[in-house]
Amino acid sequence: MTEFITQLPKAELHLHLEGSLEPELMLKLAQRNKLFLPYDDIAAIKAAYEFGNLQDFLDIYYQGANVLQTEQDFFDLTWAYLLRCKEQGVVHTEPCFDPQTHTDRGIPFPVVVNGISAALKQGQTQLGISSYLILSFLRHLPEEAAFKTLEMALPYRDQFIAVGLDSSEMGHPPEKFERVFAKARAEGFKAVAHAGEEGPAAYVWSALDLLSVDRIDHGVRAFEDAKLIQRLIDEQVPLTVCPLSNTRLKVFADMADHTILKMLDQGVMVTVNSDDPAYFGGYVAENYQAIYESLAMTPAQLQQLAINSIKASFLPQDVKNSIILQVESVGI
Repeated sequence: MTEFITQLPKAELHLHLEGSLEPELMLKLAQRNKLFLPYDDIAAIKAAYEFGNLQDFLDIYYQGANVLQTEQDFFDLTWAYLLRCKEQGVVHTEPCFDPQTHTDRGIPFPVVVNGISAALKQGQTQLGISSYLILSFLRHLPEEAAFKTLEMALPYRDQFIAVGLDSSEMGHPPEKFERVFAKARAEGFKAVAHAGEEGPAAYVWSALDLLSVDRIDHGVRAFEDAKLIQRLIDEQVPLTVCPLSNTRLKVFADMADHTILKMLDQGVMVTVNSDDPAYFGGYVAENYQAIYESLAMTPAQLQQLAINSIKASFLPQDVKNSIILQVESVGI
């Protein structure tokens, strides 16, 4: 099954670039930028990657992001992720980045977006991996801060395709950002939002109805609401599910409890993604592998998940059709 997983052309639609910062690169960038880290070595960093909940993770996530200082740093971060994509059969990716994490500590927005974009362009030419970038707002900050970030980003609008919403979910419902999402949609951007991870199914309803999102990041709590599940099926709203993340952050106590295949079999357009792979123990192939090992995923289910990832992407329809034919041509 491991070889089959790797061979299948697939897209990744829920990946935080800052969350792909491996301990080795974190130490390298800290040394390059002459920054202090409260860890003596790689083993010490990995030992810190034990989380009781989403906030525990976010605390170390933001601390790690401090090593990202220069355009070259953001290029190196993104390029390292793209090399993983190449190894694992990812032919298209739509990663997100959190500009406020960097601008709030004095890193100019162009440094961030130009470094990332340069790597994504090189990924297309040298690795054959297409990509669209998503700009995410931090939901624990005020909507006014999101408006400022959007205005800051508009001169670079050709470098990202959508806006998103991430960070601490509980206590920060989607409606908090209704106006800034309306502004982004008016500017022609697509929209996604984290909802129904730690937050309730009601947050998924709000993201759909008030933010007019094109797809839901996570969305696993939707399984608790039969009416919502039926809506997701009827409207084919994609859910970008991240199985390893869900278990590491205790959304599910064990992978055997995960509902992704139940939702798939019901007709929900679920997809498999890695979220923050440096912190959660695996990139997209490892997430597929974990589902296979814990949930007895069949080759047919695996192939459907890969097809869903292409369908749920922002690629033009003719390109989607071409890649789906490639997926279907890989023998089960």
